[in-house]
Amino acid sequence: MRMRPPIPILRSFDEAAARAFYVDFLGFDVEFEHRFDVDAPLYLSLRLGDCVLHVSEHHGDATPGAALRIEVEDVEAYCAALNAKRYKFARPGVQDQPWGFKDMSITDPAGNKLIFCTPSET
Repeated sequence: MRMRPPIPILRSFDEAAARAFYVDFLGFDVEFEHRFDVDAPLYLSLRLGDCVLHVSEHHGDATPGAALRIEVEDVEAYCAALNAKRYKFARPGVQDQPWGFKDMSITDPAGNKLIFCTPSET
């Protein structure tokens, strides 16, 4: 049986803040959005390259405070591009980790931690 990569579901509480963070700041595109009715919580599917994330305002879908690692081609270039946007709530930096990765950690508006990483050159 062939399996595809999992799609994490991250909790959100504020649609405008989530869109500003994921779409405007990080550069994800909205694949789809769904509400059961106009007053229902939002469920978003987001994509940046091969990375797909789901962000949900539904109470039972996820717990705030999740952490995930997302490998990118060049974390330093991505960090520079993000900082050039001068996003009000984050100024990320890159850290060399002893396990052979360069990591950039950013916390979303709901408290979920995204760790963008690139293997260090040996």
